[in-house]
Order: sequence, then structure tokens, then C-alpha cells
Amino acid sequence: MGHERSSNLSEFLSQQYLCESLTVREVETLLEFTDLVTFKQGAIIADIGEVGEALYFVVKGEVALFYKAGKEDVEIGGIGEGELVGEMSFFDREPRSVRLVATDADTRLLRLSRAMYLRLKVQHPFIAVNLLEHAIINLDHLFRRVSEEAATFSRFLFGQKSGKPIPVQKREG
Repeated sequence: MGHERSSNLSEFLSQQYLCESLTVREVETLLEFTDLVTFKQGAIIADIGEVGEALYFVVKGEVALFYKAGKEDVEIGGIGEGELVGEMSFFDREPRSVRLVATDADTRLLRLSRAMYLRLKVQHPFIAVNLLEHAIINLDHLFRRVSEEAATFSRFLFGQKSGKPIPVQKREG
């Protein structure tokens, strides 16, 4: 493994909670299936309407998520170092609903292509399962963050007590 790759490994290990359940050798194996890609500030990493053919681990910098609202692009969130991005379209193969944009001058991502992921599933299923669990946790964190932001925004617009409560039915059985 080259010096640059070893450097990437140490950054990856220090930032990814995925790696908590993998050995150093398993992380090195995962890294063999990825490519390091660098983007300048403002560069589009993946665009609205594309089907995700790769997912990314943010090693350095941040990725902003933009949604098209009419003619305007509205930033709806950001994905920071140590997080996964692009997994929704990658796994469900639906067109992206957001644009992924690099926010730092030297945004570095580890890219896992679909072809390499398919090889990983066959050759190293334990690593692939851990990657899937990581993606689920990452999506859960994103959903919770967006839900909290939406609730805060709603309270700001409508006041603390002005919203109607939503009736919740009890589950039978």
C-alpha cells in the first residue's frame, strides 16, 4: 500500500464510525475497492435527476445538498467529514432529488462505484453488510436532522401552539 493510500487509511479510520466494527485489514480491503476523488469549491459531485452509480465517504471538507425550488437552488443540508453521501440513489436506483456540491476548496471523498460494490458483496460479504448498516444509520441521522430542522422551522412560522395535533391510532394486537 502506497504512502498516499496509507494516509487515506488513517484519515478514514479516524473519521468513520463504520470502521468501529471492522478490523484494520478489513478497512484496508474496503479501501482497495475505492478511489480518492478531489473536488474544488462549488464543483457538482452528483446532480439532480442522475441515478447514483457511486456512493462517497467524506474524508475532508463538506458536501452541501441543494434542492431545486422553482428556478432557485435551496441548500437543505450538509454532509461533513466522516459521513456517507449519495447512498439513497445508489441503493434504490431512483433519480437523485438533490444536487451534491463540494463546499471546500479541497473536498476529498472516497468513491465506491457500483461495480466495485458488487465485487465487494461477493468477495467480502461481512464488509458489505457493515457498509449497508452504516448507510442505514447515516440515513437515519439525516432523516432525524431534517425532521428536527423542519419542526423548528414550523414552530418559527406558526408559533409553538398553533399547529393542530395529528391523531395517532393505537396499534391493535
